[in-house]
Amino acid sequence: MAQIHLEERETRLARLPTQLYIEVTNHCNSLCVSCPLTYDHFLPFEPKHHLSWENFCRIVDQLPEIHRAVLHGIGEPLLNRNLPRFVAHLKERGAHVLFNTNGVLLDQARGDALVEAGLDELRVSLDAVTPELYARLRGIDALPRVVDNLRAFVQRHGGRERPRVSLWLVGMQENLHQLPDFVRLGAELGVPEVYLQRLVYFGDGHRIAEDATMVPEQSLFGALAEQQAALILACEALANELGLTFRASGAATPHESVAACGRGPSCTSRPTATPCPAASPPSPRPTIPASSWATSSSSPWPRFGTAPATRPCGKPSSARTRPPGPANIAA
Repeated sequence: MAQIHLEERETRLARLPTQLYIEVTNHCNSLCVSCPLTYDHFLPFEPKHHLSWENFCRIVDQLPEIHRAVLHGIGEPLLNRNLPRFVAHLKERGAHVLFNTNGVLLDQARGDALVEAGLDELRVSLDAVTPELYARLRGIDALPRVVDNLRAFVQRHGGRERPRVSLWLVGMQENLHQLPDFVRLGAELGVPEVYLQRLVYFGDGHRIAEDATMVPEQSLFGALAEQQAALILACEALANELGLTFRASGAATPHESVAACGRGPSCTSRPTATPCPAASPPSPRPTIPASSWATSSSSPWPRFGTAPATRPCGKPSSARTRPPGPANIAA
């Protein structure tokens, strides 16, 4: 596996970045057909692991000024039991902190810990508003649980200045018809913002599995039929009527985001992964039993890896940590 040795990097910028994306885990408790992680696409290049406190400190200690920190990547952030600690430290550094979650593990203990840590934004991704389509796209039968978790979270913490809660839908041909009900669900739950996000697919036409949806024919980008365009515009009006903010990623309107002309969005590279490898035999989508994403009553955070390190950030560490071995992703 290719590695990036932080201590050996050359200085190439006059000023260090002030916005930071940190992938806190590449484990996930869903099996989304729109995600390469489901099919172990990156496994030959980066083993499954959770970001440790020690490695988190090695990252943030290099940046004297952090304005914004996004704590998600290819995995589910709530699987990392250090997440509130990461948030609290970044808030002490003055950063605006957010992450995207599938909401499956957003129980009271986790939610309250994140609020106490000072989280600024909580983004919950659904992709469907019916259990059947949710199970098809997400690979687990968890929609009622996610909705209940989010409703309870808003009831406990809604009305606060932070965290700002939003709902996200990855728009594709298969779920666009549910967009009006997605907007209505946001209003019913008391979530003030809903977002339509474009599907990202492999730009070279590479298909990693037969049932995967990250393919051009599922994308809405630059291919809106008149009926689809009218639906999105109607949802913008519906959101306005319900008092919701309806946007696309990048602060564009949903219609502007997906109706633009030009080459569609494609895969982006990862530091340790080859972004678009040559075609290989498709991998079947595995299954996750309900017991593997059910919440444990004994502890609100997963029991994986080793105990968190106690060294505070800001002090150099001479020890290099190895990624933890295979983990139990049950919460």
